[in-house]
Amino acid sequence: MSKISTYVNFPGNAEEAFLFYQSIFKTEFVNGIQRFSEMPVDPSMPPMPESVKNLVLHIELPLLGNHILMASDAPAELGFTVTTGNNMHICVEPDSKEEAQRIFNGLSVEAVITMPIQDMYWGAYYGTLTDQFGINWMITFTAK
Repeated sequence: MSKISTYVNFPGNAEEAFLFYQSIFKTEFVNGIQRFSEMPVDPSMPPMPESVKNLVLHIELPLLGNHILMASDAPAELGFTVTTGNNMHICVEPDSKEEAQRIFNGLSVEAVITMPIQDMYWGAYYGTLTDQFGINWMITFTAK
């Protein structure tokens, strides 16, 4: 089933924020809290700093209706800078890989592609961009 979610980046306090949100919305995390330490090791990349390993790689919390709030930490040690404006994304999850590609292609007109849409190690077909109006988008399809 198609859905749209909100994705937020935090400078290292995603878990704290989501525990707070969980206490308000009284819902459970979808698939728990994934940590940077769970990422596969990429031999072409430098080793992950110890200070990053326990940070949140991905977390999802149902809010109201079918809306999901998702997030990750964006640690400076990995080259991220979280500022108002780059910390929010609209995440579109269509029903098919073809629809994900169509939406990504459409939004790509005069956009800045931050990650080309492609098959990812976690099983999704995923890409990100900032559209011509400055809105950040994540397009993801995961076969069920």
